[in-house]
Parts: sequence; structure tokens; C-alpha cells
Amino acid sequence: MNYESIKLTLDGEHVARLTLARPDIQNAMSMKLVQELRHALRVIAANDKLRAVVLTGEGKSFCAGGDLNWMQSVLKQSRAERIAESRVLAELFYEFDTLPKVLVGRINGAATGGGFGMTCICDVTVASSAARFSLTEAKLGLLPANIGPYVARRLGLARARRYGLTAKFIDAAQAERIGLVDRVVEPDELDSAVEEELALILALPAASIASTKKLFNDVIGRPPRDCMDYTAAALADAWETENASEGIAAFLGKRSPSWKVKRR
Repeated sequence: MNYESIKLTLDGEHVARLTLARPDIQNAMSMKLVQELRHALRVIAANDKLRAVVLTGEGKSFCAGGDLNWMQSVLKQSRAERIAESRVLAELFYEFDTLPKVLVGRINGAATGGGFGMTCICDVTVASSAARFSLTEAKLGLLPANIGPYVARRLGLARARRYGLTAKFIDAAQAERIGLVDRVVEPDELDSAVEEELALILALPAASIASTKKLFNDVIGRPPRDCMDYTAAALADAWETENASEGIAAFLGKRSPSWKVKRR
């Protein structure tokens, strides 16, 4: 598929780079961009060699949320059309969240609205010190509906309310303090910081990455006792894999496991 609003490239066999490519309007989201992202995520998920995806924006911004022209078109839709289109957006965020790869957010600039939501969905998030964040929906008379579950999960209810109910801007340092991002570096150090995270990820087998991510999504919010049967079976399944045999043999033999990849 030839993309118009995004770029999907491979960086070696094990890393994909997914770039929002509408820099003239701060990588704002349109329905075309949403559909292209969903297609790209299917391509990425089907590639068994990939272990990580670096998500970023082209130009000075990460993502400024919804395209205002798209929003204006929604005003002319019927209620059924609005619900259907909103559901497509909700599916995109869910597909990001359940992607069986490590989603590394390279937050190069402003991340507002849906861009804030995508930041919350990333598994590992490295931000430029120039980045700024805000849940801006209330300023438009709207609400952060489809991203709400991910924002509340990332920040906790109190902080989600604090920023969702005020639309207050957060600088990068504050974003790191509240756990919205994991690391903040100077703009010229952003790529090297992302590479450090990728090196950690590529020391792990793809199957363990996928199963660990699924495990956390399955157990969050459930009482530990209710998870016991599920987690016991999941661990038994893991013990029966070739990865477990190789991992333990490598540890006892004081060598690198066969799946470990050096970046460059």
C-alpha cells in the first residue's frame, strides 16, 4: 500500500519505524491517516521478525490531535455516522495497545489530544525536552473519549482528571515526573536515547515480548486471586517453549542467547 499520511520503513530485520507524515499541520489526524495507521499496524503485527516499532512525527511536532477539517466534516454527519467513525478511531488505539511488539514513542515535539493518547499507549517513551503535552479536547467542547482508558491507565484517575478537566499544558520535565514519558533528553540526543532502548529490547526474544505485553493487558485491574489460574497456565506455557530452554542454557553457560541482536 502506498501511504500518503504516514511513512513505514524497516530499520534492519527487527525494528520498524512508523512516522506520522503531515508536518505542515503538525501531523494532525485525519480519517485517511487513521486508516493508513491501521493498515501499517497489521503489516507490522504479521512480521514475526519485528520486535520493536518506533513511533514518531515528522517535523517539529509529534501529533496535534484531530485535523480541524476532519472535525468540521463530522459536524455534518448523522449520529450513526459519527459513532461509526469514532469507533474506527477507537479500534486504532486498541490495535496500538495490543500490538505484539514493543511500541517505542519517539516524542519529538508537541503531543496534544490524540497525540497525548498515543503517548500514553507507548510501551517505552522517550521525549525531547522541547515536547509539550495537553488533553485539549475540552477546549473544543469535546472530551478525550477514545483515548480516555489509556490516559487514565497511564496517569491514574486523579492526574487524568487534573489534566483532562483543565486542558493544562505539561512540559517535558513535568511529563517525566508524572510518568507520562519515561525519559527526557535534549533534542539532539533523542535518537541516541531511542537506540539505547532498542538495544535493551533486542536482547529479548520476540515471543516473550508478545506474551509479556499480553499478560499485563490481561491482568490489569483484576484482583490477583482472580488471575492465579491464568498466570499459572501462562507460565507453564512459557516453560514449554524453545526460548525457555535456550534462555536457561545461555544463562548457565554464561553466553548470549541465540535471539540477542546487536543493533550496529
